[in-house]
Amino acid sequence: MAEYHNPFSDRKHYYEHAEWIEGHLDKFFDENLISVFHEIPTLDLHLDICFIKPANTQFNILLTSGMSTLKMNVSEQVENVTELEFAELMMLIPKEIEFDQVYSGKNKNDWIITILKQAAKFPHFYNTWIGIGHTIQATEDMTPYSKETDFVGALILPSVTFDKDFTEIKKDGRKINIYNVLPLYKNELEYKIENGYNKLLDLLVKANGKEVLDPNRKNLVPKKSFWNKIIGN
Repeated sequence: MAEYHNPFSDRKHYYEHAEWIEGHLDKFFDENLISVFHEIPTLDLHLDICFIKPANTQFNILLTSGMSTLKMNVSEQVENVTELEFAELMMLIPKEIEFDQVYSGKNKNDWIITILKQAAKFPHFYNTWIGIGHTIQATEDMTPYSKETDFVGALILPSVTFDKDFTEIKKDGRKINIYNVLPLYKNELEYKIENGYNKLLDLLVKANGKEVLDPNRKNLVPKKSFWNKIIGN
């Protein structure tokens, strides 16, 4: 049997970032409000998911811890490259959404965690980077994340709920950005690819879109708009 090679074994690992994230969360939340979905031992990038249940909010929080273990390959054409090299992802979810104690990828609502895990590992597996305005597909052919949902991708957004004191972790001359993740339907993802981030953002604002996940939210791009384009209307 061929020996498995860790694709990141020759990369510098910033393991201390996990401790930074833990310390950062301790500034905002009591320890008993935070649980962790530990990743089953893996031979690539270890990625945990923090599940935070604030007592005084209408939402809970899912936050990755491990994406920033590796530095992203940010395009040199971008200003302030060093400000964008490290990131973690979060999703605000309704209080009623619960998970099994162990994430397997197959339990009810696991698809929500799967979105974060796939998005967080994407830039490292493809030697690229993600930041505000970028999108990620669940699969190349835009198959939904699971049978439980019609979402096929995700959009990286700045948080409108939290200020920079929460969404930026700064220490030892480094910066870890915390971005929000918005799941997308197939034609929303196609619309963004064709028209750009700002156009899709306009639709989100017009629809009074919320940062808290709505698993059944209304599609921002009615399918008829594509038919109208095809027939020239």
